[in-house]
Amino acid sequence: MQMHPVKLYPSKTRLPREEQLAWKIAGVAADKVAVQKDVQEMIINRIIDNASVAIASVNRRPVVSAREMALGHPRKGGATIFGVSNAKGFSPEWAAWANGTAVRELDFHDTFLAADYSHPGDNIPPILAVAQTMGKSGKDLIRGIATGYEIQVDLVRAICLHEHKVDHIAHLCPSAAAGIGTLLGLKQEVIYQAVQQALHVSISFRQSRKGEISSWKAFAPAHAGKLAIEAADRAMRGEGAPSPIYEGEDSVIGWVLSGRTEADKHGRAAAYEPVYYQVPLPGPGEAKRAIMDTYTKEHSAEYQSQALIDLAFRMREQVKDFDDIERIVIHTSHHTHYVIGTGANDPQKMDPKASRETLDHSIMYIFAVALQDGRWHHVDSYAPKRAARPDTVRLWHKIETTEDPEWTRKYHSRDPNELSFGGRVEIVMKDGTKLVDELGVANAHPNGARPFGREQYVQKFRTLTEGIISAREANRFLEVVQDLPRLTAEDLHLLNVALPNGTLLEGKPGIF
Repeated sequence: MQMHPVKLYPSKTRLPREEQLAWKIAGVAADKVAVQKDVQEMIINRIIDNASVAIASVNRRPVVSAREMALGHPRKGGATIFGVSNAKGFSPEWAAWANGTAVRELDFHDTFLAADYSHPGDNIPPILAVAQTMGKSGKDLIRGIATGYEIQVDLVRAICLHEHKVDHIAHLCPSAAAGIGTLLGLKQEVIYQAVQQALHVSISFRQSRKGEISSWKAFAPAHAGKLAIEAADRAMRGEGAPSPIYEGEDSVIGWVLSGRTEADKHGRAAAYEPVYYQVPLPGPGEAKRAIMDTYTKEHSAEYQSQALIDLAFRMREQVKDFDDIERIVIHTSHHTHYVIGTGANDPQKMDPKASRETLDHSIMYIFAVALQDGRWHHVDSYAPKRAARPDTVRLWHKIETTEDPEWTRKYHSRDPNELSFGGRVEIVMKDGTKLVDELGVANAHPNGARPFGREQYVQKFRTLTEGIISAREANRFLEVVQDLPRLTAEDLHLLNVALPNGTLLEGKPGIF
């Protein structure tokens, strides 16, 4: 990997494009390096994973709404939509919108955490939709997805959006545009413009994941994928973009991220902040392997809760009566405390009437239910009746989080063997005794007790789709996807999962 310093420059500097991050990203995307075998196999795993969670959510209201919008944009030879017959095609940006929402709705697919947050599997719907529409092969798709993962992970390693309250789709939209560029074999110049356009149009703020969290949490990555396709389309037609989008005087890092001093922002000084983001990217001819550093979820909840759910399962064996608990303190990282813990200062995280989206960002609720039930279910664990249970509410309101500098350090460690997303839990009983245990990574993590492999991805697919699709359709999809490198352009529409006729719900009418 090569490190690339990224900072703000005044317009008079006329920064050469060869020194701009967007150009370097485009260079990685245009590099025709082969995809290594283990990366190829992991890409297949993640396509299976996406299909699992998409079908499990296929008739949930946000997914129904997104699908209904997409159905208004049919296109012969276009992209497929989850749940709909493989024989029907739709405009790729709208298929990406529908499929991206389905993938994201349950917050149950893959993750990468570093300087910022990400769900790199969100790259797959837009890249696949373009591949199906543009007549690309399984090998082309693999190359495009490898790039999407690489660019998003590399940006997430280096640039923290959260500290500026910017939503993480600002890294996703450029990565998806780069992946589409690789898929289509576009020239570096074209990808460069697409990446810049993608970033420019995808800056949004973290209110979508704060307070009363709405269905927009599912729509946001799908919107980024849709915008990435549109950006690539414009760039292919010869259109340019705001430039340099990362380093320019009025750029993203100039006014939204770390680029200027506060004094400069208010016109009181002319000096630029001497801050460099150090962004790692593969060098020429270097394989794109970032997907191997990502991990999926065994439980349908925010990733920073995964290890703590497993820890709750383990600790519950030592608790005879939950009413004997005086309080529970979760010592954890800065991100966990301030995003899904009591450090967020969101009263909604303690509200039994909160939305599902809010509850899956409340480690207090999640730990209470996991401790009581010894299981986690993507529907039952969030049911309004379950959340309102009086004994659960009592326990839930006894839980607090606190930041532990050591867990924060391990959360940001560059040593993959030390990287941790869990915490240490103290359960204090009314008689003064304490139960203390800790867990750094979830059982399903590559360094966990039961790492996910192909068998677990397939089992997750069968479990989440059981009763929704036929066994024949499940077997057909699993056979096709595991043959991905050999799929021709004519086969790529088979990378979809259809429901039996008459089982897809219809939503409220809108404009489309």
